[in-house]
Amino acid sequence: MPPDSTPTPVTEALAPLFLKLAGRRVVVVGGGPVAATKVAGLAGTGADLLVVAPEIRPEIEASGVRLARRPFRPADLDGAWLVVAAATPEVNRVVGAEAERRRLFVNAVDDPAAATAYAGGVIRRGGVTVAISTEGRAPALAGLLREGIEALLPEQVGTWLERAESLRAGWRAEGLPLADRRPRLLSALNELYGGRPEDRADQPVPARAAGEGAAPAGFVSIVGAGPGDPELLTVKAVRRLEAADLVLYDALVSGEVLRHARRAHCFFVGKRAGRPSVKQETIQRMLIQAASLGKRVVRLKAGDPFVFGRGGEEVLALAEAGVPHEVIPGISSALAAPALAGIPVTHRGLAAGFTVVSGHAEEAYRPVLMAVRPGASTLVVLMGLGTRARLVELLLAAGWSPETPAAALLAASTPQAAAWIGRLADLPGAPLPGAGGPGTLVIGPVVSLATASAQAGLPAAPRPAAAQTR
Repeated sequence: MPPDSTPTPVTEALAPLFLKLAGRRVVVVGGGPVAATKVAGLAGTGADLLVVAPEIRPEIEASGVRLARRPFRPADLDGAWLVVAAATPEVNRVVGAEAERRRLFVNAVDDPAAATAYAGGVIRRGGVTVAISTEGRAPALAGLLREGIEALLPEQVGTWLERAESLRAGWRAEGLPLADRRPRLLSALNELYGGRPEDRADQPVPARAAGEGAAPAGFVSIVGAGPGDPELLTVKAVRRLEAADLVLYDALVSGEVLRHARRAHCFFVGKRAGRPSVKQETIQRMLIQAASLGKRVVRLKAGDPFVFGRGGEEVLALAEAGVPHEVIPGISSALAAPALAGIPVTHRGLAAGFTVVSGHAEEAYRPVLMAVRPGASTLVVLMGLGTRARLVELLLAAGWSPETPAAALLAASTPQAAAWIGRLADLPGAPLPGAGGPGTLVIGPVVSLATASAQAGLPAAPRPAAAQTR
């Protein structure tokens, strides 16, 4: 860029970096409230701070940084590593131009076009730093996102950092590939809250009053999280989350649902196709061990625990180990997705019943499909978007009409909801948003009622597009 040019607005993705500023000169131009906030944020970095402004707020003076009570001069940037322009827009533009000539990054407050560095909403906890940026376009939104993430970030993250750091040296020595370290680290962190007692010496069981209707200590609740909308949680599910010490949650469980478990340790143990995940046996062992240590444990599953959620396996393992437990049903997407799209799975004169299958493995769903008389029952397929071409092939071969109404529903109950409705024969080539992820297929004459509901002037079904739960 020529020396006298002005920095161009951001049009490409930013490169997020964390800077070591200890002992390095950082110049803050401006002495008002915004500058005071910037100085406070930089104080813990060990930077050699210089504040330049004709008038400087008392809290900046009290911070002990070096001060220059005068207007900005270009020479103020000599030897600097980073510049913060927190003065008036006119002064900020001058500072930005001088910084550009010296090839210095400048954080120009409330002037993203003139900035080459952007400060984000920052969370620091236990040696872990999380920063959120909106590329200078909406600082207030970055602040709101920071507050939301901070509420979900466990207080024990410092303990996690220490464990990860201690394991890293051994993994490097044995030459363990980076891709293989994540599942090992997840298992090691899970042991802190459900593993050997000696691993938990510094994690005492918190004393907690048993409120009305609360589960007793040393108890496991297998809880259905529903289709995604936190307002579709049952009252009992919310109570268990609020009283939980430990929550083991699956993929597709939203952060909004986890907000009800503010006092719990929340660990992701979900399974996603093609990605390393915690083994089912490990999850069951964690439930048993955590309950044996007096924990109130919630095993949080998308949809309903007993609808392709392996909840039955966990209940059997808990019963065999003698662990007190309960099952709290959730609304399965097998029912919620069609209902929210205006499709009843049963309807007088069209369908007297419905069949639910998983589209994940043909050896499991094929015998069921072949046993259903074409058109006699509504067919609901969970996790079948990726295999819908084969599903349609089998149904047509079994005698289903190509004209049979069909629907593909994604992200039911969420703001990203999307739906495709058409003929069975057209389902394989249907342009679906997020077609690689899970979703719900509905096949049968009842699908035609979704269009009829819309023509009758009833509220339109949400038209989704992201992850759909079970």
